[in-house]
Amino acid sequence: MKLIIAIIQPSRLEAVKTALTEVEVFRLTVMDCQGFGRQKGQTETYRGHEFTVNLLRKVQLQIAVNDEFVDGTVQAILKGGRSGEQGEIGDGKIFVLPMDDCIRIRTGEHGPEAI
Repeated sequence: MKLIIAIIQPSRLEAVKTALTEVEVFRLTVMDCQGFGRQKGQTETYRGHEFTVNLLRKVQLQIAVNDEFVDGTVQAILKGGRSGEQGEIGDGKIFVLPMDDCIRIRTGEHGPEAI
């Protein structure tokens, strides 16, 4: 079992959800978040004063999958999350983490069956 965490552009969320549906991944958690990397924020003007916004809005996806779904899930996120053919700085990151256990609260099931 793996936990896949993806940080993507908010505008790419629908495309990623569509791509995940195509590979039969239907369960995910979506959270609004902020951060910056190579983009290093952006400069904006407010009431005539210029200031730098250091944190940019992003969307974080958390997807728990069984091992046989990892590659398909990652490829779907890449397909839906990339801007254009080559992608652009700020398209995001994908982290794949080992997951020790998963427990379904309703039934008490453990492990791969609970996902």
